Order: sequence, then C-alpha cells, then structure tokens
Amino acid sequence: MTTLCGASRYQQKYYYNPDFAKIPRDVQQELKEICVGFVEDAGGVFTIDLDENGEPSFTVHSAGGDQAFDEIGAELRVRRLQKEKAELMKQIAVFYRVFILGEAGGL
Repeated sequence: MTTLCGASRYQQKYYYNPDFAKIPRDVQQELKEICVGFVEDAGGVFTIDLDENGEPSFTVHSAGGDQAFDEIGAELRVRRLQKEKAELMKQIAVFYRVFILGEAGGL
C-alpha cells in the first residue's frame, strides 16, 4: 500500500507523496482540497492510498477516545467521495500503472 496523500486534523498537516510529483498541479490541488476538507469536517486522519495494482482507496482513522471525531459523518463522506471522485480515482490508477509500474497503456 502506498499513500498518495493525506491530512491530519490532529497535527493540522497535509502530506503529498513526492513520488507523484508528475501528476498535474490542478489534480494535486484537488487532492489537497479533498483531504483537508475531509478532516476539517469529520476530524481524524484521512489518506488516499493505492494498492500494489494502483487501485485507490480512502482510509480514515481517529485517535482513541477522540470525542470530536464524527465516525458516522466520516463513513458517509467516504461513500460520497467514492461516487463523486470515481473518475478522478480511475485516472490516478492509470497514472500509477503507467508512470510508477511502467505498464504500457496503464490498462
């Protein structure tokens, strides 16, 4: 599993994996908005990860005993992101397969 990007409400930080620097800046900005917006709304830590085949997934967790973390809201937001950002995630998967794994055509 490779982390593409993520944000933490606890540390108030955003992380972007430098291995993905070739992704266009506007896409990088959209990913930042997704991650930071998520933790601003639900709290906790949110990451966009890629498995060994480049398939993206959203991961959310909170620190034990975090009363401010909205677990139900986080789950609903993940489901909404999965639908709304499906095309973006598909494009990132193709990028990963072509530029990281070196597959021709990425398909």
